[in-house]
Amino acid sequence: MYVKYIELKNYRNYKNLSLELSSGTNIFVGDNAQGKTNILESIYFCSLGKSHRTNKDKEVIIWGEKEAYISAYISKERLDKKINIKIFKEGKKGATINSIKVNKLSELIGTFNSVMFSPEDLKIVKESPTYRRKFLDIELSKLDKKYYNALVQYNKILNEKNIILKKWKDKESLLDVYDVQLSKYGAYIINKRFEYLDILSEKASIIHKEITTGKEDIGFKYLTFVKNLDKPVNLNKIEFDLKEQLNASRQKDIEKRISSVGPHRDDFLISINDIDTRIFGSQGQQRTAVLSIKFASLEIIKEIYGEYPVLLLDDVLSELDINRQKYILNSISKFQTIITCTGIMDIKKYLKDNINIYHVKEGSIEIETLD
Repeated sequence: MYVKYIELKNYRNYKNLSLELSSGTNIFVGDNAQGKTNILESIYFCSLGKSHRTNKDKEVIIWGEKEAYISAYISKERLDKKINIKIFKEGKKGATINSIKVNKLSELIGTFNSVMFSPEDLKIVKESPTYRRKFLDIELSKLDKKYYNALVQYNKILNEKNIILKKWKDKESLLDVYDVQLSKYGAYIINKRFEYLDILSEKASIIHKEITTGKEDIGFKYLTFVKNLDKPVNLNKIEFDLKEQLNASRQKDIEKRISSVGPHRDDFLISINDIDTRIFGSQGQQRTAVLSIKFASLEIIKEIYGEYPVLLLDDVLSELDINRQKYILNSISKFQTIITCTGIMDIKKYLKDNINIYHVKEGSIEIETLD
């Protein structure tokens, strides 16, 4: 799977852009704030129907214009796809896949897969559980549409329940109805997260040992409010236990006016040699953990879909030492990779065949092809 070409109109700082990409490695070089990341963002948009940088779609539209347009031609082993996305200033957006209208942008998920790796991904290791839950939700949504739908329903019901809690007026019978639904969808979410982390641990452990020459072992453990649950079990049991926990926290939730139990509050532990990486890991270990997670994600998607996703590396090479840079550059020959950076002198000697270099300056792109 790879992006053959991409067209942008009124997108960020690109009025009109038509760009062919190599099926191998594509490197966008230039100073900061020239438009390199905008290319990666537009490709990511075609993968998940949203930006990785903003929740306000209208922010991608050039100032003064009413809409922006992305078109990407995706080459796949079985059936090529052409994805068109329009983003409107009013906040709406629409899409087609091979000229067929997509009723919900969630239908894009799985059509074209990408994995983004940016400096902000260090937050997965270093910061609050919000970032770790977001990582799980994005990766699982790529692999399982039922998970995505369960997540949407869970969040909708949770928001409605929280509104009731904030306007509490003796509505306990209504809370019972919400908790039944939260238990149903929450159980599916929790179980799938357990399963994913088991697979991630297996894949990432191999990668992490390779990067650290066998000195370190990485592991993951799901942390949930549901009691006596340390591995995937029968869905009915998870649902029952979650309902019990919701009942037990009822009075506290009424007092605090927010639902405190469920997958929206869960977390997962990232450990290196059985030590909590968030608290005790060095900066180098934290970066290596994220690198292992991202490359393990690539392998999981390949296992499920039969072909690798596109890897998007947004200015991460400068954040890594030479050994980690070498690992990335020696590993990307199997799939299309799109890299942004401010200079390539340090990495040029590691580049192999099938490479395009793009020099970016103020939204203008010049292509240099390496033979």
